[in-house]
Amino acid sequence: MIRKLIILSFLLMSVAPSSEKDSQGATVRINTDRKVIRLIFSADEAFEGASSILRTLDRNHAKASFFLTGNCLREKKFKSIIQKIIRKGHYVGGHSDKHLLYASWDDRQQSLVTPDSLRDDFRQNMAELEKYGIEISKVPYFLPPYEYYNKESVRLIESLGQTVINYTPGLRTAADYTTPDMPNYKSSQELIDQLYAYEAEKGLNGSIILIHPGTQDIRTDKLYLRLEEIIRYLKAKGYAFERL
Repeated sequence: MIRKLIILSFLLMSVAPSSEKDSQGATVRINTDRKVIRLIFSADEAFEGASSILRTLDRNHAKASFFLTGNCLREKKFKSIIQKIIRKGHYVGGHSDKHLLYASWDDRQQSLVTPDSLRDDFRQNMAELEKYGIEISKVPYFLPPYEYYNKESVRLIESLGQTVINYTPGLRTAADYTTPDMPNYKSSQELIDQLYAYEAEKGLNGSIILIHPGTQDIRTDKLYLRLEEIIRYLKAKGYAFERL
């Protein structure tokens, strides 16, 4: 019996996807033993780039994952494109209901929402997903709002049955929300150059790359409009693009 359990454990370990977690417990790489990339797109009230992104994914036969807040899911003008994303077979999961900030920017371990508030917000987000016919048991990954969280919020979300994910540390594409008036502004070319330099130095096996499908109007240099060249460049390097 013991021998059978050891063999079973070995088999499970051999087929389980290799992954990495960050210091707060969120999964930030999946299938690190393969040349596979997960593109993720997070949206709250801005989602103007969704149609362009979907066309690019179609042309390149790539699958991706979209994480949407309840605010986004309730917005009538986004309903048809969200339905299309689902029909195309892309992943659609939760990103909180009201886009709450879970933790202090100054002290990450200081939670800004109570456990009950976080749970209520999470459950409402799931309820909005279900209105689109999404079976929650089949979307097991959750991206925290602002892509920011602490150990407590990760523990709470995972106690509700979902795995917390985030983009791979060291990648800077998530800075595509910055605007020219910000001191930390990064142009799309800077973000692309950094992504390619990271790939050349460390590789992108199992990486999760985040791009925002909506940004402020003041940022006219939209990174999502350059998604095609990113996909083609990395495909030429041997990477496959898969949904979660």
